[in-house]
Amino acid sequence: MNSTDTLVQILSITAPVFSMVLMGMVLSHFKLVDDTFVRTASNLIYRATMPTLFFLSIWQADLQQSLRPSLIFFMSLGTLLCFGLAWWWASRKLPYGQRGAFIQGSFRGNCGVLSFALVANYYGEYGQSVGGVLVGFTILLFNVLSVFTLSYYSSTMEFSIKKMFKEFAANPLIIGVLLGLVSSAIKLEIPLWIHTSAKYFSGMTLPLALICVGATLSISGLKDSGAASAQATAIKVAIAPLVACLLAWMFGVEGRDLVILWMFLASPTAAASFAMALAAGADGKLAANIIALSTLVAMGSMTFGIYALRIWGH
Repeated sequence: MNSTDTLVQILSITAPVFSMVLMGMVLSHFKLVDDTFVRTASNLIYRATMPTLFFLSIWQADLQQSLRPSLIFFMSLGTLLCFGLAWWWASRKLPYGQRGAFIQGSFRGNCGVLSFALVANYYGEYGQSVGGVLVGFTILLFNVLSVFTLSYYSSTMEFSIKKMFKEFAANPLIIGVLLGLVSSAIKLEIPLWIHTSAKYFSGMTLPLALICVGATLSISGLKDSGAASAQATAIKVAIAPLVACLLAWMFGVEGRDLVILWMFLASPTAAASFAMALAAGADGKLAANIIALSTLVAMGSMTFGIYALRIWGH
């Protein structure tokens, strides 16, 4: 396969995913979806359809394939690299009031929707099972770092380990992942009609979630994005992912696992970072700008990164 055919193949995977995000922006612009729709749909996705999708993806998989310690390790390393670099930069270059939103926006990726969609589209059942486990892990890591960061720079939010563990225990996505792992381990049998119904139900997850991501993006945020949002975007979608993937490759991670690692580490900033920033009294405008700009940039950078890895034989 030559480089042109490789690029066409990659675009056939990435373009549908990002086009759904753009579709959400268009639908929002023409008032075909509104904030009420996004809130209702996002609640349905978070509490029902996405946990079902993760459960089915992992339940059907071989646990030896789904659990990839090297991916979990380098995903952690890349996230901590984003976190450390952003903290160092913010403490020297940014006003105190912007630091919490900036740091969170630099490491909290949209893994549960964009990364998972790309991995599932590209690698099928393998991508869904490995991606589902990685998503469950990133939920834990992102929330711990986000709560710590925002509470550190907030006068109204306190860091509570007990409260955080309660939230984890009640998180539907984590529950879906854990149930999937247990069900796969014990080889749980599910009646065919239940399995088929669950597949229909979970099938709406990614299209609807991607539309909601697009509908929440702010066009004005793109216009108003300043130096701070550009710096956070550079850390999130370029600097840290490149360094972490290079280290992973040097330590033997290659092939589809390296591509999956890139898809997760190079994802744009998650929309949830805006709500958490507001709740902590952080700079909500900066948080929104980082989400918008990183999503726009990631459409190109994620595609280019996958293309480069494929050209280099992965």
